[in-house]
Amino acid sequence: MLEQRRRMDYFAQQLINGIVLGSIYGLIAIGYTMVYGIVGMINFAHGDIFMIGGFIALISFLILVSIGLTVVPVILLIVLLVSMAITALYGWTVERIAYRPLRHSFRLAPMLSAIGMSFVLMNYSQIAQGARVKPVPPIITGGYSLFDRDGFVVRLSNVQIIVVITTIVLLAIFTWLVARTRLGRDMRACEQDQTMAALLGVDVDRTISMTFVIGAALAAVAGMMYLLYYGLVDFFMGFVAGIKAFTAAVLGGIGSLPGAMLGGLAIGLIETMWSAYFSVEYKDVAAFSILIIVLIFLPTGLLGRPEVEKV
Repeated sequence: MLEQRRRMDYFAQQLINGIVLGSIYGLIAIGYTMVYGIVGMINFAHGDIFMIGGFIALISFLILVSIGLTVVPVILLIVLLVSMAITALYGWTVERIAYRPLRHSFRLAPMLSAIGMSFVLMNYSQIAQGARVKPVPPIITGGYSLFDRDGFVVRLSNVQIIVVITTIVLLAIFTWLVARTRLGRDMRACEQDQTMAALLGVDVDRTISMTFVIGAALAAVAGMMYLLYYGLVDFFMGFVAGIKAFTAAVLGGIGSLPGAMLGGLAIGLIETMWSAYFSVEYKDVAAFSILIIVLIFLPTGLLGRPEVEKV
């Protein structure tokens, strides 16, 4: 009985950790799925936009502390707004340089351009900030003990609560934006047929640019949450997280916002549970194996819709 309770407590702790990690993946995956839904291409530089957001959050935090600001909620709000604004500018720049000139070229051209932009951003960060990991002291401390039995404590930290609540709020806001606003209607029109949307008065270029901007802003939030949760950033973190988030978007159903979040949670839980109960070295193998199995039986992902061929 004692051993069973310990196993349940351990499982509960890993469940919390997996949901938090999956929330970060989900925020990045939304950017992938929004761009794919409209342009029909994968923005392979999106993971590096997430990395840029983490660095901007770190720099903003250090500047605010250096000028004597010590009120943590105010610091977090300013860092969030600054990182979203500057990272959104990076997202807009990627669209203008890597996508817009090649939008009507053959389908591989924008993908190759985005991969090149990914390397540009990665090496730019390495040169500007150095190759070493940049740690930061814990910004948000404290938490709650959910269970404390037989020496094993199940903890829910304040930063974990903030990550999950922020993810839920942002998912609700952007789901409403896509479903209820003029910009959302323009996005859905461009997703169905860009030529017809332009004939009906939709500014296609502006809509696509705003999609990249919104995706980059969400990636900036994910970068800040990553910084708060793990306490470090480095120039290479965007590549790994980007691949995981792309996998999450495909698993959930590329083009679906709830699907991107569901896929992120699934990847986060698979990685965490595999690392907890099996070998941590093979957690990526487990995640991609689950992806392959799901796509065999559900080719469009968990919440994806079959693509209708336009004739």
